[in-house]
Amino acid sequence: MTVIRKAKKEDAGILEKLYTELEEDSVLYQPEHFVLSNKGERAGQLECILHSESQVMFVAEDEAGGTVIGFAHVIFVRAKEISCLKPQSNIYLQDLLVTKSFRNRGTGTLLLDAAKQYGREMGADFFRTQVFPQNKDGLRFYERNGFSLKMLTIECDL
Repeated sequence: MTVIRKAKKEDAGILEKLYTELEEDSVLYQPEHFVLSNKGERAGQLECILHSESQVMFVAEDEAGGTVIGFAHVIFVRAKEISCLKPQSNIYLQDLLVTKSFRNRGTGTLLLDAAKQYGREMGADFFRTQVFPQNKDGLRFYERNGFSLKMLTIECDL
């Protein structure tokens, strides 16, 4: 059984390890944009999230061992005041990770469900995230959980 709860300051150490796993994937997929964080840098970021009114960090805890096995960092985004945009707000999934040895057990879906509930409580109109196009497993996961392609991000080097 997996328990989903809000992160606490005491989770900083394990979250740092989990973020390293996430960052390794990011560096693999887009080394032109990502590097590994220095040890200890994530603790300050977690502190900011924990004290924010527009962000939340959910953790997945393996009830059998009491170990944090995944997390979801969610940001509430207020609507931009641009005349052609509908006045909508959304939640944005900044980061999601379930450690490799606990994947394919529904933990990621539980984290997304907690994020969706947070979005409903905040009055968000929709849920948005990004995924690397090379991450085929991630794409399938998000599609299974109700996400669909709405826009492509493109870029060029300068």
